[in-house]
Amino acid sequence: MTAPAIPAAAAAVLTPFKGRRVAVAMSGGVDSSVVAALAHAAGCEAVGITLQLYDQGAAARRPGACCAGADIRDARSVAERLGIAHYVVDMESRFRESVIDNFVDSYARGLTPVPCVECNKTVKFTDLHALARDLGAEALLTGHYVQRLPCAERGDAHGELHRAADPTKDQSYFLWATTQAQLDYLRFPLGGLAKTETRALAQAFGLVVAAKPDSQDICFVPGGDYAAVVERIRPELASPGTIVDEQGRVLGRHNGIHRFTVGQRRGLDIGGQAEPLYVVGIDAAAGNVIAGPRRSLAVAAVRLEGLNRLGPGDGPLMVKVRSMAPLAPARLDGDWLLFDTPQYGVAPGQAAVAYVGDRLVLGGTMVETRRATAEAELSNA
Repeated sequence: MTAPAIPAAAAAVLTPFKGRRVAVAMSGGVDSSVVAALAHAAGCEAVGITLQLYDQGAAARRPGACCAGADIRDARSVAERLGIAHYVVDMESRFRESVIDNFVDSYARGLTPVPCVECNKTVKFTDLHALARDLGAEALLTGHYVQRLPCAERGDAHGELHRAADPTKDQSYFLWATTQAQLDYLRFPLGGLAKTETRALAQAFGLVVAAKPDSQDICFVPGGDYAAVVERIRPELASPGTIVDEQGRVLGRHNGIHRFTVGQRRGLDIGGQAEPLYVVGIDAAAGNVIAGPRRSLAVAAVRLEGLNRLGPGDGPLMVKVRSMAPLAPARLDGDWLLFDTPQYGVAPGQAAVAYVGDRLVLGGTMVETRRATAEAELSNA
């Protein structure tokens, strides 16, 4: 079969590495498989690396999972078809300690974690980065939909992180913790493509994964039931507790704080109220879920922890407070992000990621919020 033409956007990323060794992070999905095929077609000496991250029965066999079971076999099949070297590295212990345990502990503290960020920050962009260098690779290629563009001031050796050309697939929100050193080594050949183009390329290359479903939800959570994973590791978190209003009055009972996140409406099961109630806070120490009206969800500012800067962030910013949230104008004051207009459903533990234009310039974990009503009271004091 004749190899398909390499799209210009991907060629711009890969051509500088023609004849040179590159490592490809191969999860067994369509995106990373196409990256491997494109790198091989571009004349790179591609080496595939697959991390075995977990083996949890149903999760490992579920369509749309990654880095376990059938997905490892798919990655190996793609590598064999392309005729490239392929390594499988057991990282289960590291993944459990860095990602799964952190995930569970966050819920125990009343936070809503983003495990994909922790995985990228530790296992994929730290450990995999080191593995790629040990193999003599001059770059690490991944299937993320994000663009690494040359730094205007420092040239191609120093990259800037930009949103993907396909806004429906952009994954930059999950990469806010990437360091500059990692970004200088990483390349993202799919960042300038639409997902439909990637699927077409997989078909044209004759890859076994061409029609494979995309990864859904959290990869290590079978059926999306994250509460079951949390309870298996920390069974004491399934202890019942109290749902209270903002004045501390008892409204009902719950079966564990880990089942709730700020902004949630379903699952409270509280009737007879004058207006709909939402989760507006979680008191982990007391084991209470705090419920209130939607207006109590309005947030004027958030405090960030683990702030990571990848560009200038002192001027006007556009910020995402959830991966699917619309961009909102804000400005940074120390470790606080101040929003121009109140934001709703802001959950501590999630990330706030800021952009200037399409460039990701900073991000951090939201650990404290300041309500819009409180902000107004402070400004009027």
